Amino acid sequence: MDLAAVRELFDAEMRREASPERPGMELEDTGDVVRQTGGEGDWNGVLWSRLTAAGADAAIAEQVRHYGALGLDFEWKHYSHDLPDDLPQRLLAAGFEPEGPEALMVAEAAALQTAPQLPDGVRLVEVTDRAGVDLMVRAHELAFEGSPAQLSARLGGRVLAQLTQAPETISVVVALAGGEPVSAARAEFLPGKQFAGLWGGGTVPGWRGKGLYRALIAHRARTAAARGYRYLQTDAVLDTSRPILERLGFVQLSLTTPYNYRVETAG
Repeated sequence: MDLAAVRELFDAEMRREASPERPGMELEDTGDVVRQTGGEGDWNGVLWSRLTAAGADAAIAEQVRHYGALGLDFEWKHYSHDLPDDLPQRLLAAGFEPEGPEALMVAEAAALQTAPQLPDGVRLVEVTDRAGVDLMVRAHELAFEGSPAQLSARLGGRVLAQLTQAPETISVVVALAGGEPVSAARAEFLPGKQFAGLWGGGTVPGWRGKGLYRALIAHRARTAAARGYRYLQTDAVLDTSRPILERLGFVQLSLTTPYNYRVETAG
């Protein structure tokens, strides 16, 4: 894989020419940044920027004004190859708070087309309705103990809206053991793109280390390839999921760090 060429393709398709997450959301290129604006429960933030050292601070201040006027918290999704090199320091100085960095991982979908290997007693169920979304949310709550309940509810609301309004753009699968959800994951398929996004994959503690994460990757790789997508892309936690993905054939394109701006606490 030509990493530089794939990185440029990713920036072009998934950042500069990104599509709104759902109908009704606004995606705009201001000249300095590409940003998405929706409602309070949506993902609001900066997807891509073309900044210089001379104009970076002014562009950052403009995004704070834009989202602040709407009363929306937002995220600046920074990649380690973005310019200027000191953009993270500038975001911190402007009041943004960083989360932990994750690796942007990419693989060719055709290379990962293997049959999912599931533990005994586990089956995969495709999610198509509210009952399935409830199972996905339950798996998320069990897998990420301590995660605020409103985050799981917000995720469920977004997924249900996407399944209802644009079902061709998403595939959600839940792993069930005796009727109890033990893992869940989703893939997103944006029209006209070569990258399918892989999200979720959290597994409840008692079922970790049994191959469920790899099985869900394999299931979604087969789905993506069948739909004509060339690449799979995901953000991976550095010391947990990244090693698994590397063993499966993924490579790292960049590091990505969410920088969050909280309107209600800023200033």
